[in-house]
Amino acid sequence: MDAIVLQILNGLDKGSAYALIALGLTLIFGTLGVVNFAHGALFMLGAFVAVTIRSLLTLEMVALSETETTAWGTPLEVRTPYVEAWFGDFGATLINWSVPVSILIAIPFMLMVGLIMERGLIKHFYKRPHADQILVTFGLAIVLQEIIKAWFGANPIPQPAPDALRGMVDLGAALGQQAGNIVYPLWRFVYFGFAIAVIGAVFAFLQFTTFGMVVRAGMADRETVGILGIDIDRRFTWMFGLAAVVAGVAGVMYTPILSPDYHLGMDFLVLSFVVVVVGGMGSLPGAVAAGFMLGILQSFASMNEVKAIFPGIDQIIIYLVAVIVLLIRPRGLMGHKGVMET
Repeated sequence: MDAIVLQILNGLDKGSAYALIALGLTLIFGTLGVVNFAHGALFMLGAFVAVTIRSLLTLEMVALSETETTAWGTPLEVRTPYVEAWFGDFGATLINWSVPVSILIAIPFMLMVGLIMERGLIKHFYKRPHADQILVTFGLAIVLQEIIKAWFGANPIPQPAPDALRGMVDLGAALGQQAGNIVYPLWRFVYFGFAIAVIGAVFAFLQFTTFGMVVRAGMADRETVGILGIDIDRRFTWMFGLAAVVAGVAGVMYTPILSPDYHLGMDFLVLSFVVVVVGGMGSLPGAVAAGFMLGILQSFASMNEVKAIFPGIDQIIIYLVAVIVLLIRPRGLMGHKGVMET
């Protein structure tokens, strides 16, 4: 039972990332009809926003100690981060909480990246075949990946979680002995809670705001909304920016779980597209549900007991489930009629 609960927790961890990326992909496809293969690169860019912010916060000033010396008798170098020297304890707190602080920078930065990407490139491919959209966005993803590689190098760059959120949670102590002897990293619970909050905020925005209601109407019948005198194209542009923000903040918060490197986006991109297809192209609830479902299935498939019976099953389980789902329900779990059927 402990092993089962642990794998469910691992699955929710992976599923949170899948669901957030798939949510952004579905927002873009549902509003603009664009298959955006550069969306994984937006997840990667968000992660490297966190890397950049921490690098800036930890820039150090070097001074020579007046009292301490090295083994060779020379004054000892004392290195102090500038923000700590300038702001004292507040500066040290900024460094410690650099990952959450990075979200404040990632939101406007990713919004700007999304708007520039849509206005500068994507808008020229609205009426082009999906194959053209895939080729150009995949090419953009490769360009962004190589830029990150050239700037930050090829090696993963660890990003520590804040000290207060770096420990383990003893579920047995928290929930009683019925929870078993399970301990789990606290930051992974934080990430799951963060994912639920972001998903809830996006759905609430679309459901309860005038802007969101117009966007949903435009997704259902773009021409009629345009006839009413509403500039639906501008609203869809902002939705592309929102999708970029969702991917970016998901990448920021994932950095303590998986050290970011230049191919982080590609690692998640293909799996996230499978999630979108399984959930149903254009279906936001389907993307979220499929993300968590496939994350849990992949987690169980990675168990040694399962791999001993089905070697390599952890590498193909998501694709195998996708094949089965599409054979039974060609539109996916919650897909809409007519989406990508022409």
